[in-house]
Amino acid sequence: MTFTVLVNAGPWLPVPPRGYGGIENIIATLVPELRRLGVTVLLASVGTSTEPVDELLAPFPEGQFGWLQRPYNQANGVATAHQAAVVRTLRERDDIDLVHDHVEAIGLAMLAAMEPTATPVLHTLHWDLGKHPELYGGFDGGGRVSVNGVSASQLRRAPRALRAHAIGHVHLATPLAVEAERRPIPDRAEHLVMLGRITPGKGQDLGVRLAHETGFDLVLAGPVGPYKQPDDLAAALRDPATASNPDVRFWREQVAPLVDGSRVRWVGTLTGADRDNLVAEARAMLAPLRWEEPGGTFVVESLALGTPVIGTARGCLPELIEHGRTGLLTKSEEELADLVIAAGKLDPAECRREAARRFTPAVMAERYVELYEEVAGRPVG
Repeated sequence: MTFTVLVNAGPWLPVPPRGYGGIENIIATLVPELRRLGVTVLLASVGTSTEPVDELLAPFPEGQFGWLQRPYNQANGVATAHQAAVVRTLRERDDIDLVHDHVEAIGLAMLAAMEPTATPVLHTLHWDLGKHPELYGGFDGGGRVSVNGVSASQLRRAPRALRAHAIGHVHLATPLAVEAERRPIPDRAEHLVMLGRITPGKGQDLGVRLAHETGFDLVLAGPVGPYKQPDDLAAALRDPATASNPDVRFWREQVAPLVDGSRVRWVGTLTGADRDNLVAEARAMLAPLRWEEPGGTFVVESLALGTPVIGTARGCLPELIEHGRTGLLTKSEEELADLVIAAGKLDPAECRREAARRFTPAVMAERYVELYEEVAGRPVG
């Protein structure tokens, strides 16, 4: 008997994304393993998605990421239109056993509002659960909609009503973790790296100040708002409207003044071997978080590449990093400089072994199949 899951990735980026795309990368990591386990996958994404699936539902021909940080009255129809197409599909078909939804807020709300006999739903929470207090604080899935977190820390901070619908957490995974312990360890450079979107919660402003004060080289790799490369951002800044983007404002006011091209460099979004080599050759991944990181994709990728993580003990980091073995964590920003110096004593092979044990796509998929069986009430396969 087949088991068919509609995996809802949303309208923002293709699966896999071309460069930055946290949730879309996670889905691209999950889907091949689900299919290996016998799950038939209907992917709801955009027309430029190239991930091999059994069927693609694409309400938009290409990703709509550029709308995400526009004013609400311009952007709110995008996710709604995508989700409406998902709901129509569920009402028209009887061969879908479960929806695995990844669309923030509107995905959960619209799927929960369907009739009680509609397809059961597992909604994965990838973000800060303090963002939507009115939705989460009074959520009722009617016994048909369940949620899971991407860390235990994230679920502990969930509003009570939402937490009552949680059936567990699933840590994120990366293909880099597969046989990571067998990969040759490259020669280490002296730089540190910060990987991910440049935004206040990630603490790049603290990172660049620390680099200048302590005297280590730092490479920032990730987009500023929708702008993936320095040239893209420079061109966009000719339009005064660009300055209203909160990530662009953070970059211009708090980060860019200390990006001197020598001690601190911003290389934009890197992909493939360029990104992996940058991380694998780094002395450490720096994570001076100013928020409760829910999932930490950059953490599992860094460990898989043999690079320890130095950061603040917030969010999921204490779950993913063993202090003194695969990284160094502190509750005090003032101690980060000392931890950077101590990072050279950590063994890259230990990081890789831990990633190969805990953070492979197979481990993640097998855990999700367990949750599918719980939500759908019958075995997969």
